[in-house]
Amino acid sequence: MRDRVFVLVFDGVADWQVALALAEIRRPGEWEVRTVGFTGEPVTTMSGLRVMPDDRVDGLDLGTAAMLVLPGGHLWLPRQIEQVAVLARSVHAAGAPVAAIDEGVLALARAGLIDDCRHTGNWPGQIGREVPGYAGHEQYDAQVLAVSDGGVITASHLGSIEFAREIIHTLDLYSRSDREHWYRLFKQAVPPPWFATENAEVIEAA
Repeated sequence: MRDRVFVLVFDGVADWQVALALAEIRRPGEWEVRTVGFTGEPVTTMSGLRVMPDDRVDGLDLGTAAMLVLPGGHLWLPRQIEQVAVLARSVHAAGAPVAAIDEGVLALARAGLIDDCRHTGNWPGQIGREVPGYAGHEQYDAQVLAVSDGGVITASHLGSIEFAREIIHTLDLYSRSDREHWYRLFKQAVPPPWFATENAEVIEAA
């Protein structure tokens, strides 16, 4: 059963880039979020949180994968990037979407997963500079902070809310209108229409 969302963790991982998305994934209670490390040892995130990986990169059960999430963060060693590229190709080939933000997009580029689909990243030119053999220049969209295409979600390091929105949409969380209200609430501080009614009822009851 595909009910696990795997998120990569490593020393210096930018935990804040995926925190909102992961919180929304867990909210309905239908998905299990599991952390994946290069080893089984604890890692320290950019925010200073110590995280014990649930699984290892080289031992994932692909049959349970509903999605793979790749955050950005501090230095990934070249060997680690290649490991993640192999993992991303395997997850995508198994029929599950992959989502990457910031430096995580570079791993997808190394995997060849964004050569033929619309994608974005931190800035034009970064992927070509960092990833030899990248052939997706014509597919790069510099006008968006996050985009989903062909089972691949990519996002700029400035687009954590848009990244969460694309993940919510891909996993079909909430209704279409609720997803739009969610985005407007977190991005523009515009409360959903029922928010005022609920607050009024609370005030009246008090």
